[in-house]
Amino acid sequence: MDLAEIRYAKRDGLHVAYQVLGDGPIDLLALTNGSTISIDRDEEQHWARLDRRLASFSRLIRFDPVGFGLSDPLPSGSAPAIELWMKDAIAVLDAVGSSRAALFAVGVGGLVGMSLSATCPERISGQVLMHTFARLARDSDYPAGLPQDIIDNFVEAVTDPDFAGDVLDDVALMAPSLATDVEFRSWWKQAGQRGASPANARALNVLGAVSDVRGVLPQIEAPTLVMHRRDNAFVQIGHGRYLAENIAGARLIELPGSDHLPFAGETDEILGEIEEFLTGTRGTVDAERVLATILFTDIVDSTKQAAGTGDRRWRELLDNHDQMARRQVHRFGGRLVKNTGDGILATFDAPARAIQCGGALCEGARELGLDVRVGLHTGEVEQRGDDVAGIGVHIASRVQGRAQPGEVLVSRTVTDLVTGSGIVFRDRGEHQLKGVPGEWQLFALSRSPFR
Repeated sequence: MDLAEIRYAKRDGLHVAYQVLGDGPIDLLALTNGSTISIDRDEEQHWARLDRRLASFSRLIRFDPVGFGLSDPLPSGSAPAIELWMKDAIAVLDAVGSSRAALFAVGVGGLVGMSLSATCPERISGQVLMHTFARLARDSDYPAGLPQDIIDNFVEAVTDPDFAGDVLDDVALMAPSLATDVEFRSWWKQAGQRGASPANARALNVLGAVSDVRGVLPQIEAPTLVMHRRDNAFVQIGHGRYLAENIAGARLIELPGSDHLPFAGETDEILGEIEEFLTGTRGTVDAERVLATILFTDIVDSTKQAAGTGDRRWRELLDNHDQMARRQVHRFGGRLVKNTGDGILATFDAPARAIQCGGALCEGARELGLDVRVGLHTGEVEQRGDDVAGIGVHIASRVQGRAQPGEVLVSRTVTDLVTGSGIVFRDRGEHQLKGVPGEWQLFALSRSPFR
């Protein structure tokens, strides 16, 4: 999904950056995604999928509050405050011509959302509160909270570049299902640094740590859906249960999973519940079909090598292979869909980059003392969550199965698409691919002008 145009609203002479995605009948104002990451983000597949689905039934509005991301900095000497964030939200709604909107609030954004619902009921038609809280710190009458020393240590660990204490892995805490995804980790670090300076990130975390909106809960009249994954270790489920018990008419949905970020982990159920809550119906999740170049690899004689090297050494080789493969896929602009045990499945927007990556994977494997077979085909694939499916994927797998050790083998479709690029192939004749009708002409990469 292409990123929406960045526009600006005005609040007290300051510019508030926002973007609008979709044109559905419902205005849906998003209040953070559970992090300090700005709307000025590179395309990130998990977040993009969430927004794409939300924008399929709404006009999705995202913004950076003043002091963060693309919005103006805070005036000298001032600090972020819920009241200012609320003003930013109203300014954005006014700028897009929205007189009444629903809210999707995550994490600290929930403090703003609940305050808006209580104080501006005429502007808020409903609210979805996910992984949020009335207050974060534990109190004598609020056992769901965290001890203050744990909160203080977290704030220091994630915002102080010179922090000397124990390293805190915020990806493992906030998105454990993506903790081993090297590409996501790289994006997370870079996007977080663009979203807020260390001082601003600290100020936002402190805002969440010291705020207490329990007093506004009885004033909320907007229909409220509270959603919480049961094993969220970052914002534990006791917070969600407290909100559901103290907001009149609120409905609580407890979901399996441990990811705090709403776009990490299983999202179909979350999105279905949000759509049904806001529209009254739950749309069918159609598999998104896109044209892609699909790349499969397989380590040659992996079973034999595992027996010959021993389990420990083989596990080390596999780990090194997987790290190398992730680097090369990222280097050539692809998306690593999954590891297949002793190979990978990846997709690319451009066939030439996929071919280059295939050659680099063969070279990288040889440096590790391994040989891989690489197969490529370009065709339509169905996006099913983070996975892909369809006949195009099946064909690419069969092409890979015909490759020789150390060879990049491609279908005729791929060669036709890179005609004139200078990439040279050897004709490997026609083949029958198991489960695929007809004869398929295959070609082996001979030379690439880009390497």
